[in-house]
Amino acid sequence: MAIEGVGPTPGEYIKHHLTHLTNHGDKQSGIVDFSYWNLDSIVVAATLGLLTVFVLWLGARKATAGVPGRFQAAVEILVEMVENQAKGLIHNEQSRKLVSPLALTVFVWIFMMNFMDMLPLDMLPKIWEGVYAAQGHDPHHAYMRVVPTADLSTTLGLSVSVLLMCLFYNIKIKGLGGWSHELVSAPFGTSKNPLFAIPLGLVNFLMQMIEFLAKTVSHGMRLFGNMFAGELVFMLIALLGGYATLSLSGGLLFVGHLVAGTVWTLFHILVITLQAFIFMMLALIYLGQAHDAH
Repeated sequence: MAIEGVGPTPGEYIKHHLTHLTNHGDKQSGIVDFSYWNLDSIVVAATLGLLTVFVLWLGARKATAGVPGRFQAAVEILVEMVENQAKGLIHNEQSRKLVSPLALTVFVWIFMMNFMDMLPLDMLPKIWEGVYAAQGHDPHHAYMRVVPTADLSTTLGLSVSVLLMCLFYNIKIKGLGGWSHELVSAPFGTSKNPLFAIPLGLVNFLMQMIEFLAKTVSHGMRLFGNMFAGELVFMLIALLGGYATLSLSGGLLFVGHLVAGTVWTLFHILVITLQAFIFMMLALIYLGQAHDAH
């Protein structure tokens, strides 16, 4: 805790910015505690989700048959890009009627959640700190993280949703019996001899469960890891600017702060776009695999 009238140490600054606003009003102590809800991630993600739906609806509503405007052209490029990727991975035309719009929504939604990392680091937390203090609370406990994809619960929630979609299409396309047979016959096949069929079935089933688990965890962890690292780098750059005002060589540090901030921001624009695209592509790949027989 920072001393009254004295700014926080670098460790306190980073720790404060990495703490979520929870439904209990305090920090989560355990690694896993399902009684804690990260309200900041939920509110920001839900708000951006509604904004995503509104933007896509606006693009569809303003679509014309003539020469498209810039906004319509941008939306059409996105739609065409997603549709082409979906056609290459999911060959069932009926499934693509649902999967393609969902993939487009996921891409735009994750991009917008990632883009929150481009806002000034202390802007929204400082606003929330003022609101929190106005309500009579200690401003030092006004926690807020504004990048939902830097929260593991958000990214794993998204990857679990993709898993549920895969299970749905496995049953819908192959039938419950066909998928059940696949669970015990792939990847090592089966045997007509019961002495070999039962052990093979158990091994195949175990491998299938490991595959589903590994896909889901890695899908969510990949997005979380990249966005968490990006958020942490922005905090370190912000601290560099803070040191510039305190150090004797503050001028040089300030120049370094500006250069590092500018370079990382430009690079991070590529990162947030690429991570949204990768998450969408992996979702399409997994859904495509759910349509394929093994």
